[in-house]
Amino acid sequence: MTTDHRTTALLLFSAFVAVTLIITTWVSRHRQGSAEEFYAGNRLFSPMENGFAIAGDYMSAASFLGISGLIALVGYDGMLYSVGFLVAWLVVLFLVAELVRNCGRFTLADVVAARMRERPVRIAAGTSSVAVSVLYLVAQMVGAGSLVALLLGGTGEAVQAWTVVGVGALMVIYVSLGGMRATTWIQIVKAVLLLGGTVTLTVLVLLRFHGDVNRLLHTAAERSGHGDAFLAPGLAYGGDWTARFDFISLGLALVLGTAGLPHILSRFYTVPTARAARRSVVWAIGLIGGFYLMTIVLGFGAAALIGPDAVRASHASGNTAVPLLALDLGGGAGTTGGTVLFAVVAAVAFATILAVVAGITLASSASVAHDLYASLRRPGGKPRSEVAVARVAAVGIGVVAIALGLLARDLNVAFLVGLAFAVAASANLPVLLYSLFWRGFTTRGAVWSVYGGLIPAVVLVLLSPVVSGSPDSLFPGVDFQLFPLQNPGLVSVPLGFLAGWLGTVTSTEVPDEARHAETEVRSLTGAGAA
Repeated sequence: MTTDHRTTALLLFSAFVAVTLIITTWVSRHRQGSAEEFYAGNRLFSPMENGFAIAGDYMSAASFLGISGLIALVGYDGMLYSVGFLVAWLVVLFLVAELVRNCGRFTLADVVAARMRERPVRIAAGTSSVAVSVLYLVAQMVGAGSLVALLLGGTGEAVQAWTVVGVGALMVIYVSLGGMRATTWIQIVKAVLLLGGTVTLTVLVLLRFHGDVNRLLHTAAERSGHGDAFLAPGLAYGGDWTARFDFISLGLALVLGTAGLPHILSRFYTVPTARAARRSVVWAIGLIGGFYLMTIVLGFGAAALIGPDAVRASHASGNTAVPLLALDLGGGAGTTGGTVLFAVVAAVAFATILAVVAGITLASSASVAHDLYASLRRPGGKPRSEVAVARVAAVGIGVVAIALGLLARDLNVAFLVGLAFAVAASANLPVLLYSLFWRGFTTRGAVWSVYGGLIPAVVLVLLSPVVSGSPDSLFPGVDFQLFPLQNPGLVSVPLGFLAGWLGTVTSTEVPDEARHAETEVRSLTGAGAA
């Protein structure tokens, strides 16, 4: 990359960081001492504002960088992520959004604990929420490292390492000072920038092919080296039965995982009513749906104009396909148009990462303070403010995410998010659905459901080709691979549901009919909701 690229992009990076820090500083001047203000922004956001914020939370580096990169490398099979991420919102809309808003206050554990013994349920749900959040954060860190390494003209480990550290530090500042109100406005600004940048690139790709989508696809297929197989299922997931099961596993994780993501669930508490929560999701589906359709165009555009070989040469997993596409669409390296467009897209992608990590960090620090700290502190000990604990937790979570981000910097960001979705679908979704819809569900069932999905999901990832046993794994020099699939969802999601059922039917606890009835009335009507 030329010096002009670097200077322009760094100026735009700096401008966005400055704007977000101004927002955070302005918000921090308002009183952030109450839990309701820090976790939920006093529930003052409108459905449209919250819809944009949800879209900002959801349209992550995995979406903008990872999905387009995968499509550029493997064609049709890369589209699974776009389809899965979008279809998942139907589950959220019809089964989760309104009921969660009515039953809880700040976290997933609030919904489950409403009719159970609180302490064991909060510890389990809080642990699971933190695990999912950290996995999701790692994907954003990896995306940031890839992007800035490309921008600065090198892929050296030092550049990526310092980028990951810098993003981690900024996310801690956003959450510690601004809480939910600052995080929401950062998400809204980021969503507008990302949608604007994506629309611009999509229009330019279509103009390059004179609006002929058929020509775009065939050009991509020709440059891919795979011919028509590039446009058909099976290039990435059709080699053998293991690959096909991996395809099913990934699809299951993507479709069911969104409804269990802590930072998405927490957004439903920032609006005043359940109806507003439902309308927020409708807004989000419209914005997210349009965005994912455009990532498909960008992915095939990168394959057609840049070529999979050039994309792979820049980053083995394809994370830099969109910035390279922007450079080409603007006129190529050395041109003013290419320099400006590349810089704008790089800055938008960086803004995407900063905004998403802020939302995830806030949700996970809320789980630590509101669920784990409140449940584990000694009864006789001196209580500390939940908000103070959440701020300290944000620092700790940031440190863990930075360390794991450095370790996983060579993996595709969309793939990493797929793992986070698998853990969310395995550990959080079963307990959430059982709590909302099963009258006989018990405390033991809730705890078993969480751990019965969480532990197998994490263990299977550790024993999968992701960690060892292949040239592309985290530790290519060792081999302790026992599980053949890269995504554990096909096994761990059913185990989460099975463990919840088994824990309930073997429990001696008598389900509290009165508390279930109260929860059911609240979830359906909003009566008594916070």
